[in-house]
Amino acid sequence: MRVALIGYGKMGKVIESILLERGHQVTLKITRENSNYTSEELKSSDVAIEFSVPEAAAGNIRKCFEAHVPVVVGTTAWYAHFDDLTKECKRKNGALFYASNFSLGVNIFFEVNKKLAAIMNQFPGYNVDIDEIHHTQKLDAPSGTAITTAEVILKELDRKNNWSLNSENSPSDLKITAQRIPDVPGTHIVKYESDIDVLTFEHQAKSRKGFALGAVLAAEFLHGKKGVFGMNDLLNF
Repeated sequence: MRVALIGYGKMGKVIESILLERGHQVTLKITRENSNYTSEELKSSDVAIEFSVPEAAAGNIRKCFEAHVPVVVGTTAWYAHFDDLTKECKRKNGALFYASNFSLGVNIFFEVNKKLAAIMNQFPGYNVDIDEIHHTQKLDAPSGTAITTAEVILKELDRKNNWSLNSENSPSDLKITAQRIPDVPGTHIVKYESDIDVLTFEHQAKSRKGFALGAVLAAEFLHGKKGVFGMNDLLNF
């Protein structure tokens, strides 16, 4: 495949390395210096992988639609535009693959948390909360992964109605605590605690490579397709 990289920071460079290892070609690299690129420049690519910043993501996605280039989006915190962009994708017969986290392990983490929350719904003596820890360069808090984890739990756990961030929460809120520490790729911990014991379930990323590989696998999956897809489609969950 010929791949455009929209966003060429630390993650973009790891993605490039994996693309080359898998025999693909990088046809375009978008950085801050050439962020005013046009959709015409994308047309030589078979697919784009977008890992930029939240405020630029929606515009980058639209440029891909205009160029008729399928786009894999790894940026988070752009979801206020989600409904409009998915409608635009379908209207323009485009292709969009989005995920709050492309790590295969994290998506297994989501599935196990879904099943665990369904079990814990029967045991109201346990309170649940989420801790997430990332590097200091991560701009959004809580992480998209923490939000997705919370949403998975909220669908299964009747005693929780909403999530809240870094605050004293009501009994019906699922509390998320976000920490930013240098050189932490990403850690997410779900904790159920009662008066008598504590159950914890944790995913800890060792490097960016797991996220990057998932994004490349998503690009390979999306090539030649039309529509809106996510990791459940890729992994057949």
